[in-house]
Amino acid sequence: MRFVIQRVSEASVKVSGEVIGEIGKGFMVLIGVSAEDSEAEADRLVKKMLGLRIFEDENGKTNLSLRDVGGSLLLISQFTLYADCRKGNRPSFINAGAPDRANQLYEYIIQKCRSSADDWGSEGSKVETGSFGADMKVSLTNDGPFTVILDSAEM
Repeated sequence: MRFVIQRVSEASVKVSGEVIGEIGKGFMVLIGVSAEDSEAEADRLVKKMLGLRIFEDENGKTNLSLRDVGGSLLLISQFTLYADCRKGNRPSFINAGAPDRANQLYEYIIQKCRSSADDWGSEGSKVETGSFGADMKVSLTNDGPFTVILDSAEM
């Protein structure tokens, strides 16, 4: 499983020209699921992501988590994170999870994140999503820029 986490000041996702998810300060997360992934990998990555201290404190040090700043999440499925470009110029996606299973894990991740955000009790914190398998247009303002990649194979 792979999460590409971008610290943003704002982000949104559109499907067919309509905004279906939108956040202010927080993380825009691209989520890739491999054929071998399970809820255990999802749990580890969600816990790590929510604990990341990559927002600045009053001294300008990256010391604060999403919870600390009352941030939001925009979660977007992206099977292309498992593109294999080693041979030729056309990527192979055989390492990406099967759509049904990938969607189950994506929904599982959304539920885990919503449950955690509800526990924060912060006003303004929310979890927004893209649409699994849809042609999406994602817009964001990367704050920093600050981008972190979590890969379950490396954790």
